[in-house]
Amino acid sequence: MPLSSTFIQKSFGDLPGWDEDDHLAAFAAFRRSAFHAPTKPYRTGSLGVAFDGFAEAYAEARTVSPANRSEARSFFERRFVPMLVAADNGGAGLVTGFYEPEAEASPIRTERFTVPLLSRPADLIDIDDKNRPGGMDPYLAFARDTPAGPVEYFDRGEIERGALSDRKLEIAWLADKVDAFFIHVQGAARLKMTDGRLCRVTYAAKSGQRFTGPGRILSELGEIPLAKVTMQSIRAWFKAHPDRVDEILWRNRSYIFFREAPVEDTALGPIAAAKVPLTPGRSVAVDRLLHTFGTPFYIDAPTLTAFDRKPFRRLMIAQDTGSAITGPARGDLFAGSGDAAGEIAGVVRDAADFYALVPRGLVDRRGA
Repeated sequence: MPLSSTFIQKSFGDLPGWDEDDHLAAFAAFRRSAFHAPTKPYRTGSLGVAFDGFAEAYAEARTVSPANRSEARSFFERRFVPMLVAADNGGAGLVTGFYEPEAEASPIRTERFTVPLLSRPADLIDIDDKNRPGGMDPYLAFARDTPAGPVEYFDRGEIERGALSDRKLEIAWLADKVDAFFIHVQGAARLKMTDGRLCRVTYAAKSGQRFTGPGRILSELGEIPLAKVTMQSIRAWFKAHPDRVDEILWRNRSYIFFREAPVEDTALGPIAAAKVPLTPGRSVAVDRLLHTFGTPFYIDAPTLTAFDRKPFRRLMIAQDTGSAITGPARGDLFAGSGDAAGEIAGVVRDAADFYALVPRGLVDRRGA
């Protein structure tokens, strides 16, 4: 399969700020994918960056430890060729941000902690074209198993009104419904339990319906101008209108279920779609149907300064995906864990140029 015409070959000298980046930090993230790759190969994306093309780079990454940024940069320059990724609209691509929230939680329901995070119900089944009943929305990837066959699962409003309250699915209880919702949006959280434990919840499944963001809803209602929609402005609106929280949130019918996971390294994020822990400021979520996990992307977003007060020009590693991340030049930058990371992630929405680093051997064999 030849490389897609979406890729336009460049040189490393064409990448703005390439020489100033911390390639050693990017190498550490890439190395995590290199160690996972032999366990279960990543699916090759439809743009043609074949997983097997990474074999030599992964093998070297597993055996070397660059001593400094210069050696790490040399690794990437030796093993890869930069390719500008053409956006669908013919212009620049787009980056947004995500993070791992932290919240106080209780292992039991109390007067203060009343909002549950739920584990996957036993009657929630995966659905595809093989077992989808006629007439069921083809978007649905999950359904409810019933004696009469699969049906659409309970949505957010039904679940929050008690549809699953007798199942004993509660992993933990939070004090605030809005905090719980943003944990659903991010798909993971660190929980500071009232019994002294630090635990993590990560995505396990969802009810299946389409996600409808509250920012879009509030913009359509004329409550927040679209240009000013951020996580912070949405939270401020909910705080000012507590009587309308359910009204807005229940219009997002999608509901997320979680599973518990250990916090093995507090410096790293949760294990995501690429089956490795996310690295703050170095992991990026991409469209997994187009791109191959483990691909390095150099991202140039000159208007984005939220990470370190400088134009964002960094080598990132594709290690996650998301239902809102669609298109060849679209990425979601992992900002880290906790409130400070949330302040960064919540304001990221910037134009960006994406340069995929394609294995040099793959370019030589197949051409650009």
